[in-house]
Amino acid sequence: MRLNLPVSLVLLFTSISLHAAPPAGVPRFEAQVIDTAVEIGYGLAVGDVDGDGKADVLLCDKREISWFRNPDWQETPIAKNLTLRDHVCLAAADIDGDGKVEVAAGAQWNPGETNDKAQSGAVFFLRRPESGEGPWKAVPLYHDPTTHRMRWVPTAKGHDLVVLPLHGIGNKDGAGENTVNVRAYRVDPTKAGDPAAWTHEVLGTKMHVAHNFDLRDGHLYIGGAAGISREKADGSESTMLVTTENSTPPTRGVGEIAKGSDFIAAVEPFHGNDLVVYREKDGQWSRTLLTDALNQGHALGVGDFNADGREDVAVGWRNPDAEGHVGVKIFFQKADGSWENPFWVARDLVAAEDLKVTDLNGDGRLDLVVAGRSTKNLVIFWNRP
Repeated sequence: MRLNLPVSLVLLFTSISLHAAPPAGVPRFEAQVIDTAVEIGYGLAVGDVDGDGKADVLLCDKREISWFRNPDWQETPIAKNLTLRDHVCLAAADIDGDGKVEVAAGAQWNPGETNDKAQSGAVFFLRRPESGEGPWKAVPLYHDPTTHRMRWVPTAKGHDLVVLPLHGIGNKDGAGENTVNVRAYRVDPTKAGDPAAWTHEVLGTKMHVAHNFDLRDGHLYIGGAAGISREKADGSESTMLVTTENSTPPTRGVGEIAKGSDFIAAVEPFHGNDLVVYREKDGQWSRTLLTDALNQGHALGVGDFNADGREDVAVGWRNPDAEGHVGVKIFFQKADGSWENPFWVARDLVAAEDLKVTDLNGDGRLDLVVAGRSTKNLVIFWNRP
């Protein structure tokens, strides 16, 4: 059963999850659990689904893709059982300018199969009903094996859907001849329901294993076993930014990645224990370790959470750490570019599989939306004054 918890219970969870009262100048996060039946919570997106001007929350779960209506957080499924194996990712953006998001989804999660496209990977455009509620039509698109992450990317001509597989075709254990096919899909939004109307091309990344990517200032920042690459969705640029040769200490290979204004935050290695920040000077990248105490770090975001003009780093992990805790922490950035000791947003309330940084209520303060894996929940952390 899915449950939107009452305020009294939410406040109880909040008091349990916070390690201590926030110090002066640090936000107070208030938790609201909006779903207690999450199976895995592979992916999250934020966007206006119903066109009422409010940002809603979308969840890609193991067998179901749903949206939660702002502000009552009523859940509405839009797709179920797209493939025999798990759903794994989704993307939401208004690509036709009507005030409502378009949604794409990835499924058939089978990371060990890197050859057979029928058994591994799937990409769908989800076409909403012409009127009323009900399942959205799944429009199958071309795909590579091991579909893992996706994102709508604004371009000069509209939006591209960029899809990131985990492995290169035919590779095993991260090794093989083929690099990952980071693929950009394009369509006239008025024809998105027709699979034949979509075109696609492979971008230029040279990595054999890639885990996740972020978008900043028109560039894609892709994290993988070899480090970090920077791409343009139109294929005009492909640069290996961070490698073992130009980073000090050397990169351990990137799982999660989030691009700040003048830094790159990363969880290393895949599903790893290190949270690091990279900064570049004269083509060399310094790697600053913020913590090595994560366990299965799998959720990452950046934003100015305390309105001091500096971007901070939020990180979540899904398995108990050495002290037995799961949760979400924020590392606040100091004026000199160094980092405060970690601040607990939530301790043991949510075993983070994914998180999004967003302002859900339009108050100018950045909130967090976090999907929990073993805790089986979906939680909004409201950033209160």
